Amino acid sequence: MKTAEFIELFANEDPATLALSADKFGDVDLPYALSQIEGRQTARAKIPSWAEHKGIIYPATKAMEQCSSEAAAMYKRSVVASILPLISGEKGGLMVDLTGGFGVDCAFLSPLFREVVYVERNPELCRTAEKNFKTLGLTNIKVICGDAEELFLSMNTCVFAYLDPDRRDAQGARKYALSDCSPDVTRMNTELLRLSRVVLVKCSPMLDWHKAVNDLTGVRQVHIVSSGNECKELLLVMSAESLGDKSLRIVCANDDQRFAYDIDEDERLMPDIATPLTETANGFLYVPNASLMKAGCFALLCRKYGMKMVAPNSHLFTSPDEIAGFPGRRFRICAVSPMNKRELKTHLAAIHNAAVAVRNFPLTADALRKRLKLADGNDVYIFGTTDAARRHLIIICERA
Repeated sequence: MKTAEFIELFANEDPATLALSADKFGDVDLPYALSQIEGRQTARAKIPSWAEHKGIIYPATKAMEQCSSEAAAMYKRSVVASILPLISGEKGGLMVDLTGGFGVDCAFLSPLFREVVYVERNPELCRTAEKNFKTLGLTNIKVICGDAEELFLSMNTCVFAYLDPDRRDAQGARKYALSDCSPDVTRMNTELLRLSRVVLVKCSPMLDWHKAVNDLTGVRQVHIVSSGNECKELLLVMSAESLGDKSLRIVCANDDQRFAYDIDEDERLMPDIATPLTETANGFLYVPNASLMKAGCFALLCRKYGMKMVAPNSHLFTSPDEIAGFPGRRFRICAVSPMNKRELKTHLAAIHNAAVAVRNFPLTADALRKRLKLADGNDVYIFGTTDAARRHLIIICERA
């Protein structure tokens, strides 16, 4: 049996199980075949349109883990597509991807440009990317193997440059600060803005975006990208030009939810704090999505949606009315109880299962669940929090 036939025949099998039967497949390059089977299985969830192409070659596990998902790459394309008309009246000229990797972002961005240069220092990844681009019919991409910083400084100016700096050191430990990643965007900052009209930098979702903006010049937009209410990427759009924004633009994206604002619009507001909650409190409770939590634009949320914060550090919001289109989760408040055994017993008498979460509360969610003697569930939602009067409370809700 040939290796290619093996890959197609066992495409849906568990690679670990296949490895136990290695002696049955003498003519097959088993390590390569298993890596391709595993890669395609990962791609079905992460890059589904690529998984449909039988000719796609998949790299080592590390590169597959670090590459963008198809959804994330499509989001980047939408960002760049919205910017290009601001700097050029026609289809973009030259794009340079300085950290090519598996090439997912490069591939999805390439249709926006006449010419694309993919740069990667790993020769094997370069060979893989070049073959895959041909398989995908992306004929406008040129692959160059070499050091990103050296090659970029020797190039002519381009319309757009993209960087996804390596966030792991030689030992595999994770790095978050821009200056600790490779290439160091902070060191390249001036030259990037000189040689490219627009620069997009993908950063760790753990990075403090305020510090990143302070560490760099020319940041025009910050995109905080989440999926499934988990922050996945932090994108910085840089340019020596204004890009039409009066000040720094912050865009919070969580799947199909979007919330955008100018930074000075948020900084001049103070959050509205609710009066201390009572046991007779009713109305609705709102929990911002992960992107909004990272943005920290709580005062603006209060003003835009007419809500009030439960307390300055609780990051929960209340309103007497149900607010359609709120970028997060909303709940109907059923009851509010202090952390008093008698009161808790009364309010929880008919509740045996609940989803439990905490915000600005002295117990973890698991510890609170144990204290309340509740099993996990998803019909009733309980939030442990601290209100404006510094009282520890239990808010009992149901999904609205």
